Amino acid sequence: MLKYTKPTNQNKNLLYNNILSLCRCNIFYTKFDLIDTFQNRIHLIFIHISFIFIKIKQYEKNKIYKIFYQDVFDLVFKKIELNMREIGFSDTTLNKNMRFLVKTFYSILLNCEKYKDMDLKSKTDFLHKFLKFVNNKSSSYSAIIDYFDKYQIFCLDLNPDSVLNGELNFKY
Repeated sequence: MLKYTKPTNQNKNLLYNNILSLCRCNIFYTKFDLIDTFQNRIHLIFIHISFIFIKIKQYEKNKIYKIFYQDVFDLVFKKIELNMREIGFSDTTLNKNMRFLVKTFYSILLNCEKYKDMDLKSKTDFLHKFLKFVNNKSSSYSAIIDYFDKYQIFCLDLNPDSVLNGELNFKY
């Protein structure tokens, strides 16, 4: 039986910060050979949050989870917008980029929903489409695919209340 607790803004920020710390992990830029760019970091955030959203979606009949899903979505895009403003994007460029990022997020989310059933080639194509690598060695792809396979299993096994509390203790 699930214990429903009302998530607070602090919990949403904690979840966002936990996802952000996963995406900033050096393993992506050393072992997985990703190029350290703003775009790659945003796409890593999107991939990580997508698996969490897939977990939350299983409980969408409960209003608390539905509201939490929307609040986290809003928080992620608000934080990205603030970061882009700090970098110096103008309002018109920012609006155009934010529309593009929302479309990209939904594309990533759709791919992550099918991730469990994808074969190795499909997973490689998915990651190649959204992440930029230093080189296209198959060892880089197999390592990052292994990471996301384990992360996806971790997310599906999460207790939904721990998600509401902002807990995300994934260790690769």
